[in-house]
Amino acid sequence: MKEYSMDRQIQSIVDYFTSNNTEERDFKVGAEFEHFILNKETLETVHYGEKYGVAHTLEKLIDKGWHPEYNHGHILGLSKKDVNITLEPGAQFEVSIDAKENIKDIERIYLDFLKDIIPILEDKNQYLVSMGYHPVSKIDNIPFIPKERYKHMSEYFSDKGVYAHNMMKGTASIQVAIDYSDEEDFKKKFRLANLLSPILSLMFDNSPIFEENIYPNNILRTDIWNKCDDDRSKIVSGALDKEFGFKEYTEYILNTPPILIKKDDEFLFVGDKLVKELFDPEQFTKEELEHIMTMFFPDVRAKGFIEIRMMDAVPYPLNLAGVALIKGIMYSNYNINELLNVFKGWNNNKIDRLKKEIISDGFEANIEELDIKELIDQVIDLAYEKLENEEKSYLEPLKEMVSHKKNPAIIVKKNIHKGLENSLKCCILNNLSLEEN
Repeated sequence: MKEYSMDRQIQSIVDYFTSNNTEERDFKVGAEFEHFILNKETLETVHYGEKYGVAHTLEKLIDKGWHPEYNHGHILGLSKKDVNITLEPGAQFEVSIDAKENIKDIERIYLDFLKDIIPILEDKNQYLVSMGYHPVSKIDNIPFIPKERYKHMSEYFSDKGVYAHNMMKGTASIQVAIDYSDEEDFKKKFRLANLLSPILSLMFDNSPIFEENIYPNNILRTDIWNKCDDDRSKIVSGALDKEFGFKEYTEYILNTPPILIKKDDEFLFVGDKLVKELFDPEQFTKEELEHIMTMFFPDVRAKGFIEIRMMDAVPYPLNLAGVALIKGIMYSNYNINELLNVFKGWNNNKIDRLKKEIISDGFEANIEELDIKELIDQVIDLAYEKLENEEKSYLEPLKEMVSHKKNPAIIVKKNIHKGLENSLKCCILNNLSLEEN
């Protein structure tokens, strides 16, 4: 087996991170919104290849100006200016919007997407649903889409965490990408994003149902991720150390199996081999290196930006509240320092404990006298103060909801006396009213 210089490997990846330093005046925010497509009558998932399935929806979008991407004859993605549609393993619909300076531009692009897809789905008696976990379909009844990458991943995960396939086929999220100016800025933002991950999971918990049964605890999707694969999910080991920067994240990547790599436009399954056994800095392109980085799924991920990944998929306009919250916190040095001070001395173990407390007790969770509700109020208020006036309104739906110690999952559960199907349809139709009718 060819051996590569660890020093050269580290320097090559550190140089990649450094090359993505961004001037503060040029900071932008990117967003990814994931969805399920459900049959209106059964609320079961619509499969990729069935008659009038997800592939059919992708094909119909071509007529509305979307450019298709095919793989071995299968349509697996679409693109327009500033936005891409890709499919997750269970045919979840992911809309990735290029980084923008203003949230109103992200909103405009997302609403244009909805205008394109909703009429297509209405004609087929289907819903586009934003939830953190699929409400009805059993995970074994959701087929993988015909993408070679996911075939290899499903095989690799077969003897890993108990919920690995649930993660792949049954979950949907919001992901927000932010810039960093240099390594010190990266360290602070990466640390704070990890510290806030359980809080973000709680505020945006939208997973009230697990395979037709009411989920008895909180933040189901976080619990699934925690039981997926210890090598590549949860919080990166050491991420809450003050000196965790480019080199430390690089070492995390190099000492973990990538499952598969991309070389010369082909996917190569590599099993349990570590990245350091495979990565030749002189032979891998930037695109191939970035593919390796996408094979890791921690709460907060680093690429040419910092990707914050622990919010459940929620419907418009609450999804934009997630974008606004991250922007208001992470693009203010004052806010970053204030919140880092709140978590002074915290480490990975303490955050793991906080996750467990929130899974059990939700807004009533308490760890070492840290009042979760007060912390959430502080986070929202800090973000609100630092956003430009025209962007403050995006936070209002979130601020109103959590003021009552509620999130979408709690709201649906409180309405469960109407019957499971009605409660699901309530959520599906984006009826997130705080009133208990």
